[in-house]
Amino acid sequence: MVQHLVTAQRSFGIEEEVMLLDPETLAPVDVADEVIAELDGAPGDASVGWIGHEFLRAQVEFSSPVLADGDAAARVVGAFRAALAGAADRRGLVAASIGAPVGAGVSRVAEGDRYERFCDELGAIAADHRIMGLHVHVGVASREEGVVAMRGLRPWLAPLLALTANSPCFAGHDTGFASWRTIVGRRFTTASVPPDFLDAADYDERIRALVGLGTTLDLGSIAWMMRLAERYPTLELRLFDAQLRGGEAVAAALLSRALVDAAAAGLLPHAPAAARPELVDAAVWHAARHGLDDGLLHPETGELAPAWTVVERMLAHAAPALEASGDRALVDGAVARIRREGTGAERQRAALSEGDGALRRLLRTSFAA
Repeated sequence: MVQHLVTAQRSFGIEEEVMLLDPETLAPVDVADEVIAELDGAPGDASVGWIGHEFLRAQVEFSSPVLADGDAAARVVGAFRAALAGAADRRGLVAASIGAPVGAGVSRVAEGDRYERFCDELGAIAADHRIMGLHVHVGVASREEGVVAMRGLRPWLAPLLALTANSPCFAGHDTGFASWRTIVGRRFTTASVPPDFLDAADYDERIRALVGLGTTLDLGSIAWMMRLAERYPTLELRLFDAQLRGGEAVAAALLSRALVDAAAAGLLPHAPAAARPELVDAAVWHAARHGLDDGLLHPETGELAPAWTVVERMLAHAAPALEASGDRALVDGAVARIRREGTGAERQRAALSEGDGALRRLLRTSFAA
């Protein structure tokens, strides 16, 4: 089966959004401009990626170069995190890779006409737009193949989200959700699970019709959990919260690549009922609420099943591509650690229950791990 899945390894890329926080209050601190200027001017290997601005002045975004394997991904993600952790520490701050900021306080919007227009369109919900994601780009041979992969992946987005949920807290409170970032993101004009498109022409026609409506300022504003990239030949998975550990971000990217392989080859099965729009969307909400603490919609039956049963089935479908790429041990190790220690959301919540000091230690030590 592997030979049908992988003829040449797909390239992939990683984008991480990180928040700079006050170590005592865990509120955002608007020093991204000076941190980016420092890191941009530091000597080093340009092949490790790009560091730049994001929507908020307390946010830093990392974009990796095009990657071919897990070792390269671990190297560039580790280099970025080490550099950012050092810059934060020199300012007495904490760099945190979390889906939503823990402490209260609002970061100002970064400069730029596009950000200002987006913020104006958000209106009263702009204050809640303090979210950080992990975006994974996976190479596709064509936009047609990308649409085929999207169709196969749609019912499996919920277990992917449950496994990587990492935003239980917001503005000083436990939200009760495993991924509050997902719930905030559902307020945008295009949000949550994308439609089931007929083909690439259908996809392109329908996204062009959305431009100018609400927060869809341009094609780059399409905010579905997965989309075809406009500048690169990739399928971009946008469902993930930013991950506590760099190794977890890398594992999520490698698992994404394997699942795109399976879906593009028609080897990621699901029952017709499980692909119904209302069920797919409800399954994502349920996963955002409960993470792995409750059942998940099983894509192959269209019914609730124990969460780890669904996750294990997803991993089984990814296994051939992971074996072919040499990534299986890394992904299996990351998943085993999550099973032992809990998701990022579970670890944050446990630390929060111990007190602010425990949460600060978790955020600081996890970022460099």
